[in-house]
Amino acid sequence: MNTYSRVAGTGSYLPEQRVSNQDLVERLAKIGIETSDEWIMTRSGIAARHFAADNQLTSDLAVKAAEAALMSAGCTSADLDLIILATSTPDHLGGFPSTACVVQDKLAAHNYCAAFDVQAVCAGFTYALAIADAFIRTGSYKKVLVLGAETFSRILNFEDRTTSVLFGDGAGAVVLEASTEPGILATALHADGSQRDILCVPGRAGHGQVHGSPFMTMDGPAVFKLAVKVLEQVAHEVLEKANLKPEQIDWLVPHQANIRIMESTARKMNMSMDKVIVTVHEHGNTSAASIPLALDAGIRSGQIQRGQHLLLEGVGGGFAWGAVAVKY
Repeated sequence: MNTYSRVAGTGSYLPEQRVSNQDLVERLAKIGIETSDEWIMTRSGIAARHFAADNQLTSDLAVKAAEAALMSAGCTSADLDLIILATSTPDHLGGFPSTACVVQDKLAAHNYCAAFDVQAVCAGFTYALAIADAFIRTGSYKKVLVLGAETFSRILNFEDRTTSVLFGDGAGAVVLEASTEPGILATALHADGSQRDILCVPGRAGHGQVHGSPFMTMDGPAVFKLAVKVLEQVAHEVLEKANLKPEQIDWLVPHQANIRIMESTARKMNMSMDKVIVTVHEHGNTSAASIPLALDAGIRSGQIQRGQHLLLEGVGGGFAWGAVAVKY
């Protein structure tokens, strides 16, 4: 009998500090940077985002989302065999100890379950889901907590209005469990390191100092052009693997980077925006957290129902991209 991985529960968390476009306009004005709510909305579809408090770490956001997902799945941290956390903003410089290990401790998952981080930026959650699915299908693990969590506000240069208005903080989580019924139907992952410079944090730490910029930089037009191209390609690829046609997808749950990218992807897939889960207007771009945040929002709103087919996809720095076809 085949073993599959099934979505048993989802959860999400947004920090309490909601930052509207007007709040950001006023903040930027204080340092001589001009922008407007209309400028931000027109180019991104973002009306607000959430920023973590000074004393909140990425792991703190992840724990909140994990607790909600565990409750949704009807299990506890003691039931977990593995924790995979996708993030580009880990708790610790150098990325260790891994934020997943910190989350394991904060969840009191003291059964020595495996825990590690995945770094594929905005595509991180699709990578983490694919890894978890593979572990479950091979019988290595039976219950896996998959997280996407970010505190991107910590790496934003607020003197650069082209990036500082786009990103926010948050966390999303999924509990995957072994099942005899198909859940995750197919995955597809890709990367192109030659495009790494169009979206990156170029600084490097060495001998106690940061060499280069510690802030994120982005070539917006180049990222947009590449994102639209690869998202269409990977969507068709994963649907072919899953033996599905675009019209059989009930919901597209994309990385919430930019409303124009999502609209372009839906149009190329001949899908109505009525079938796209959109949270970018309230969340901004939360990188690895954006897909699980949107997924949880769609489930808790009642839009996404059991038995429906979902297409999850994301693209980010690296350059990395991926897609996952799911029967929820």
